[in-house]
Amino acid sequence: MPIAASSPAPVSIVIPLYNEAEVVTLLLERVHAALRSFAHPWELILVDDGSADDTLKRIRAAMADFGDHIRLVALMRNFGQTAAMQAGIDQAQGDLIVTLDGDLQNDPKDIPRMVRELEERDLDLLVGWRKKRKDALLLRKLPSRIANWLIGKVTGVALHDYGCSLKVYRGRVIRKVRLYGEMHRFIPAWVASVTPPARIGETEVTHHARALGQSKYGIGRTFRVIIDLLTMLFFIKYRARPGHFFGALGLLSGGLGSLALGYLAVLKFVWGEDIGGRPLLLVGVVLIIAAAQFMTTGVIAELLVRTYYESSDRRAYEVAAIDTAARPGFKLPEVAGAP
Repeated sequence: MPIAASSPAPVSIVIPLYNEAEVVTLLLERVHAALRSFAHPWELILVDDGSADDTLKRIRAAMADFGDHIRLVALMRNFGQTAAMQAGIDQAQGDLIVTLDGDLQNDPKDIPRMVRELEERDLDLLVGWRKKRKDALLLRKLPSRIANWLIGKVTGVALHDYGCSLKVYRGRVIRKVRLYGEMHRFIPAWVASVTPPARIGETEVTHHARALGQSKYGIGRTFRVIIDLLTMLFFIKYRARPGHFFGALGLLSGGLGSLALGYLAVLKFVWGEDIGGRPLLLVGVVLIIAAAQFMTTGVIAELLVRTYYESSDRRAYEVAAIDTAARPGFKLPEVAGAP
């Protein structure tokens, strides 16, 4: 049914699931109990990320029990949580989009309050903060705290908990961001590239210890997170000007190499010393070669970026609004003496 302009904004709730057969039914019961008196029209999008157990079968059974407002996106194989979340966002039709984990550690009861708070604070993204997190200190809490501090320093988006999956987005904003790799952990930083950090906020949410099923994440994810963190920093700062990044490295490398070779040239031609067996000679030559490679890579990267923007619908900027009220049409200036 069409929704009137004065009606509450429709909400899409996206939940990725991977081998969570034990929790599917209980998850849906808790979501429906939490949204029983929810004023907004809503849909629930469950994304099965190539589960190897009965997750897909139980989702389909639950759809028959709970109603057709539940939609299923079944991926061909396991692509990872980020890809599953992106698949759900691609299918979401709501003006507001909510994401949360399907392991019952996020509490659906927080959804109505977070949606209301997003609208009252006029935010584009509201992030959940698991202040009383029920996870292991060394394997989960400590790495998250370090990553949260580092990302906040670099991006200017100071949040306590980047990794909480319980978030509420403006659909028009999150649809401008494409998620790859392990990017779901750094969504606030990516959103900050298309909206001011001032329109990103956080709020405390409830966090439960996992009661059913097993965690799909361990200490091994740390290496992937570090790589994605470096990728994020590069794209946020140098996506439209990669030549500056590689050029700076080239100038630094070339400068150090020139100093080393200049020093050796003085020793050779002024003081007459033998420099053929000095390790510094090899270091200086390698630095000069690396400088040439960095500079060449920067030029190629600049060409690729320009080709990307000119051959696609992407732009190097995002427009918030265009005010044309004061200029209803184009008018040529009057010329003195013109008929």
